Amino acid sequence: MSDTPESPFDPNPPHRNFYGRRHGKTLRQSQKGYLSEDLGDLRPRGITVEDNPDRATVDPRVIFGNDNPVWLEVGFGGGEHMVHMAATYPGINIIGCEPYINGVAMLLGKIRAAGVSNVSVHPGDARDLMDVLPDSSIQRAFLMYPDPWPKARHHRRRFVTPEHLLPLARVMQPGGIFRVASDIPDYIRQTREEVPPAGFETVDDTPVAWDDWISTRYEQKALREGRPPHYVTFRRL
Repeated sequence: MSDTPESPFDPNPPHRNFYGRRHGKTLRQSQKGYLSEDLGDLRPRGITVEDNPDRATVDPRVIFGNDNPVWLEVGFGGGEHMVHMAATYPGINIIGCEPYINGVAMLLGKIRAAGVSNVSVHPGDARDLMDVLPDSSIQRAFLMYPDPWPKARHHRRRFVTPEHLLPLARVMQPGGIFRVASDIPDYIRQTREEVPPAGFETVDDTPVAWDDWISTRYEQKALREGRPPHYVTFRRL
């Protein structure tokens, strides 16, 4: 066994801490039906350590059965944005990652209602997916209203840290676009500071939403509570 200390940014550590909820309120019967009937066909194979202990590469062309451009949404919440993007851009494929099973169930209901088929749903940690995606395989990525982890001692749990951003940069194509939306000023501050050193350049930093934006329930709550949203766009170098 090597005596070399393990890097804190090792893409395949023996154990990862996960912070946040995996379950919430009791699922409605319809939501349980979405999970049992729909998730199996939409879930990509070979993502988790249990399914793929050797961490073999998983080609998105195998996931979707075509070579359309692939987009990634990290933490899709209730799924409004992901389904909107899938419906607006039928010529792309989009993978969503979300460990919160209630959010997964909500997304599946929206997918069924919208009738979109260019989607794949990983009900788990985005880091597990990024471990096995090929280099430069993602054209666009989204981080929409991520968990703010407001306490200073918890800021390292935010997605906008090297543990997440370096793997994201690896799987993104040069010139690929990474969008971040948040209503938390300190999250935007950390985003501005942490994302460029990971291999991105800032394209836009504004309170004005993107032209193809759909306001999610998280954003509507923020607006009701007096927290204005902010939108930052980066380009992979």
